[in-house]
Amino acid sequence: MRYSAEEKMEIISLTERSELSVKRTLKEIGVSRSTFYNWYDRYLDGGVDALHDRVRRTSWNKIPDTYRAKVIDVALDRTADSPRELATYMTDNMKHFISESSVYRILKSADLITCPNHILLRANDEFKDKTTYVHQMWQSASELCTLLK
Repeated sequence: MRYSAEEKMEIISLTERSELSVKRTLKEIGVSRSTFYNWYDRYLDGGVDALHDRVRRTSWNKIPDTYRAKVIDVALDRTADSPRELATYMTDNMKHFISESSVYRILKSADLITCPNHILLRANDEFKDKTTYVHQMWQSASELCTLLK
C-alpha cells in the first residue's frame, strides 16, 4: 500500500509518541520495520519534504524515441513484413537487437497493425471426426496445425 507524505509523517509521530515498543507499534499499524526506518531516515535527513514519493524519470529498459521512429520508418518501407521479419531485418542490418514483441507493440501504438496476429477458430460442441483408438486425437491436432500453415 502506498502512503502519502502526510500519512508517513503521522506514522512516524505516532511511533515516536507510543508507549509501546517500535516493533509492537508498527505491527499494530501494519507497517514493516524496514519500511518505517527507510521513511524515518529520509525524514531525519530532509524533513517532511523527503517523505514524498520519488518520481522515476526513466525506465532502464525503455526503447528510445529515436529508435521507435526507426522501427516505424522500416515498417513503412517494408509493408509486407511481419513484426518478426522486421525485428530480424533490423537486428541483421542495423546491428541493434529488438524483439518481435517490441516491434509489434511499437507498430500497434502507431496504428500500423490492423489485423490480429493469430487466426481465431470457432470451437464446436463435439469433434467432427470421433476418435476410435488411443492417441488418435493428438494425431488429428497435429494434422490441424499442418493444415493451418
